Amino acid sequence: MKKTVKAQTMKEKIDLTMLKYEINLLELIQRRRVRIGYSFKKDEIENSIVHRVQGVFRRASAKWKDDVQLWLSYVVFCKKWATKVQLSKVFSAMLAIHSNKPALWIMAAKWEMEDRLSSESARQLFLRALRFHPECPKLYQEYFRMELMHAEKLRKEKQEFEKAKMDVGNLEYAEEILMGELARIIYKNSVNIIKSAEFHVSLLSIAQLFDFAKDLQREIYDDLQALHTDDPLTWDYVARRELETESQPGEEPPTAKQTKVAEVGHREERCCAVYEEAVKTLRTEAMCKCYINFCMERFAKKTSSRLLREKRLERTMVAFRKAHDLKLLPELQYKQWSELLLRHDFLTEALEVAGAGMELFPGSVMMWQVKLQVLIASKSPDVAMLFEEAFVHLKPQICLPLWISWAEWSEGAKSQEDTEAIFKKAVLAVTGGDSVTLKDKYLDWAYRSGGYKKARAVFKSLQESRPFSVDFFRKMIQFEKEQESCKIANLREYYERALREFGSVDSDLWMDYIKEELNHPLGRPEHCGQIYWQAMKMLQGESAELFVAKHAVHQAGQL
Repeated sequence: MKKTVKAQTMKEKIDLTMLKYEINLLELIQRRRVRIGYSFKKDEIENSIVHRVQGVFRRASAKWKDDVQLWLSYVVFCKKWATKVQLSKVFSAMLAIHSNKPALWIMAAKWEMEDRLSSESARQLFLRALRFHPECPKLYQEYFRMELMHAEKLRKEKQEFEKAKMDVGNLEYAEEILMGELARIIYKNSVNIIKSAEFHVSLLSIAQLFDFAKDLQREIYDDLQALHTDDPLTWDYVARRELETESQPGEEPPTAKQTKVAEVGHREERCCAVYEEAVKTLRTEAMCKCYINFCMERFAKKTSSRLLREKRLERTMVAFRKAHDLKLLPELQYKQWSELLLRHDFLTEALEVAGAGMELFPGSVMMWQVKLQVLIASKSPDVAMLFEEAFVHLKPQICLPLWISWAEWSEGAKSQEDTEAIFKKAVLAVTGGDSVTLKDKYLDWAYRSGGYKKARAVFKSLQESRPFSVDFFRKMIQFEKEQESCKIANLREYYERALREFGSVDSDLWMDYIKEELNHPLGRPEHCGQIYWQAMKMLQGESAELFVAKHAVHQAGQL
């Protein structure tokens, strides 16, 4: 029994290897024919290989029916080398097995529409797919798009015939079809099943790609406003639409003096008017967020007009203030608001906003950081006191960002002793995986502020405070190498210490240790064999194999 299974597996491997070989051979023949312009017996040679490859694909897809990637490879091959009829059969076979995957139905329908130019076949595929997936938005979207493309194609055909003054009496060009009636039916059916503003907007976006479908666009837009008035996405879409709308009849049209900048300003004002109405009608955090995001996006747009830039900033502040007054401003938006004020040197207002955010979210590290950022920018004497207060109010396990911020601020504003005291407190307070980052920062600071001697002292003080990162040890190795008198004894100490922690998984550490003994003026190359065997004992699985390969390459390079 085992022999039979083994033989079958071997045969399957041979099939797949042969498949790759045949495809590569086919492509090589094609490239050579193109290069030398030789087409003798082209059909006989290429067709025989194509038939063999198709045979292998048929056998493989029969054995591994669930392998979607295999089916897709079969499709790709047929698109390039087989006839359209053959590919159609492959799609049919694939969909019979993988009818639960909408993406495959869409792929097949697109091919029928775009390559075979068969709208009817594409339509039938979409209808079959919807029987399996009656609530799939993507299927409806692509089916809707296909029917609009079909209508556009018919319109172009009719125009060409009319230009040529040909009789089109025998051809069917029903006015409803030309106006996208089939797409309208799909739209109506789909929105009755998928009652979502996002889906509704997606159909409207597709319809807007087709100039002839203006009536359909208006219908979808009106339905969106009628059916989804309680969805922020609807209001957001309606407001943003004002950016594309020309000046209203009641407004003065732009003159020579009123440039494009003025027109942009008018459009943005209309957008904000819609958002203001939306916030009154729909008092939700999501609606306020849409308003703020719009204002922030417009403010980020580059403009040479100082007036427009100031107006955008003013609108953004109004949006933030309104959401705050309604108590609908999320934590992240308080941060954005405060940072925006800070960037424009409104320090008093920034401090007020940061304080308000901290009152609402007292357990948020982000809000404490925001307030500290404002205090630091304003050179307040209360920075250190606020750091201390933060650690009293916040849970220790979330305070790592604050400890790092405190140390970084202290490095620029306080003495070395004060900064080191902060690092020492932090190392005691922060435990587990978070402490790894902190130790790396502490070591970097020690080398920056006190040179190698200070860094080595910190390394010694921390060397038993697990966990560590590999970088913690590599930093010390690099610091040692930067010294005028680089001591091999110290390098060995750092490597040995690192290998105690990471010797079972990090093959690079072992290789670097060997290279150090070989390349350092006081190194002992005779110890490399011993290091090699230590590595082989400690490394496991793929790490050991990788080490052996790297060592062999290095040995070959030495010869």
